[in-house]
Amino acid sequence: MKITFAAITLCKGGAQRMLVELANGLANKGHQVTFVMPPGGVIEYPNKVQVIRTPQAQIKAEDFPVSDIIVSNFYTLTNVCHQASLAGKGAHVRISLCYEPVFLDDHEASFKSYHISKNLIVLSNWQKQLIKLNHGIEGNIVPVGVSEVFKNMNIRKDNKQVEVSCMLRIPEGGYSWHREQEYLISVLTKLKQTYPTINVNLITPPSELRSSKWLRQVHGNPLFQSLTPQTDQQLNLFLNRSDIFVSSSTYDTASLPGLEAMKCGAALATVYSGGNMDYCRSGENCLLSYRHENKLYQDVTTLIQQPKFRNNLMLQGEKEAAKWTWARSVNHFEKALTSFIK
Repeated sequence: MKITFAAITLCKGGAQRMLVELANGLANKGHQVTFVMPPGGVIEYPNKVQVIRTPQAQIKAEDFPVSDIIVSNFYTLTNVCHQASLAGKGAHVRISLCYEPVFLDDHEASFKSYHISKNLIVLSNWQKQLIKLNHGIEGNIVPVGVSEVFKNMNIRKDNKQVEVSCMLRIPEGGYSWHREQEYLISVLTKLKQTYPTINVNLITPPSELRSSKWLRQVHGNPLFQSLTPQTDQQLNLFLNRSDIFVSSSTYDTASLPGLEAMKCGAALATVYSGGNMDYCRSGENCLLSYRHENKLYQDVTTLIQQPKFRNNLMLQGEKEAAKWTWARSVNHFEKALTSFIK
């Protein structure tokens, strides 16, 4: 198949990582894959496929090559991909990496964008139910994956101080409200005050730390250690040093950082975010609470105080995360695309 993805950016982030992994995986299976991107679109993941840069800042229908499939992934791209499809450039398929009407401010436009194409791909059962309820469209589930770079290096030692880690992202711009990062910092601050000998690590992409005043202030707090991995290999090492990974996000179609941490052997303490219910089983492979319960501090404390229980969650979490491969994601995606063009 000839498959063209429209993309605004491929910067660091779970959604962008998935696009690159799907594109690379399809190319490895012999498909002809292309990204159409504006001139300023950043690419921060290893990309193996052709990139067509548009002559102008906005992607237009005429920028698309003739393909079997045109893939949109964001509500601002659905119209132009639909126009290209009407012009004979290929069947329009939407992969919904986040459900924008709840996530973003432009509710009217993002809500209506789901009525443009019936060919829909979603990331989780929760997201599938949400969109079917709101729009009457039943999406095909393509689960997220975890890179083979992330693995348990077995470097944790029983006699060392407990290390607690989390991911912090740039709040400026309004794309991080769902992460409940102020709540997360309050939990970590209380933990450090209660257990002053533990290490609390804040993990942030270096470009975002440079760009965000809020992140620099938080990372500068002497209670915390600042970690800025530039590569997956560095992130893998940081996650392997972590005994506990904490996620406070309340709205994710498929919450990838928790899965990556589980794959590296860290025990996960998380808040319900919808999409994480496809891999989270509280008390079996993680500890999960609802935001209104305000139990995140209590759950992390339980993991600190009960090392045998924590180790059991580590083992079960790692087993679960091993199922979530990008090869599986690519196979599901390929099957869905084939069904759409039939």
